[in-house]
Amino acid sequence: MKEYLYTGLLDKAGSLSIQNVILNFVAACILSLMIYISYRVSHSGAVYSRKFNVSLVMLALVTTLVMNVIGNNIALSLGMVGALSIVRFRTAIKDPRDTAYIFWAIAIGITCGVSDYIMAGIGTFIIFVFLVLFGVVRDNERIMIVMKAEADKVEDIDKEIASFFAGKAVMKLQNVNKDKNAAELIYEISETILKKREKANGSFVPNFSAKVGIKSVSLVRQDEEINQ
Repeated sequence: MKEYLYTGLLDKAGSLSIQNVILNFVAACILSLMIYISYRVSHSGAVYSRKFNVSLVMLALVTTLVMNVIGNNIALSLGMVGALSIVRFRTAIKDPRDTAYIFWAIAIGITCGVSDYIMAGIGTFIIFVFLVLFGVVRDNERIMIVMKAEADKVEDIDKEIASFFAGKAVMKLQNVNKDKNAAELIYEISETILKKREKANGSFVPNFSAKVGIKSVSLVRQDEEINQ
């Protein structure tokens, strides 16, 4: 038993030839380009990061390198686990989809590192199609309505807002200073509802800016590109 364990720990028979190593890296490069394209298509605006996209390709290649080094050597695999256990990642994830891309890159590196090209190719194709089709899905964009008004007109304004949006606007903040006769009101509404109500009742900002007691009206978009 001891001899079996000793042989398993030191056995290097699973070492890859230079041709296999090169082939593994070529396959990883080709498949990781699928990640690059998919990430570029499914992300846009401030969410898209060129550095992160390139890092996904590098992550697949680094994982392939690690798998080539480990091979079937149990001692190296245990040492690699111990070395990686001390690493602490502090990179902030902007988008929940980024986590899926990270695991995808690691999976490509592992499968290419063990020369399982069929599994790597089929898995990459399925994930690529799925993310291209559904990766462009966005959260329902929210609009913040920020209003500055006179304190004694708050109740009337609240009724006007409820009437204009048919009760769909959600009160987020109501700050009233009676001494200065000033108030700040913040409501939240979905962009879809805002557009529908504007078609039915007219443009919101010009409509409410003209009302008595309202000093200013601002609309702030709260979408996935800025709400991190």
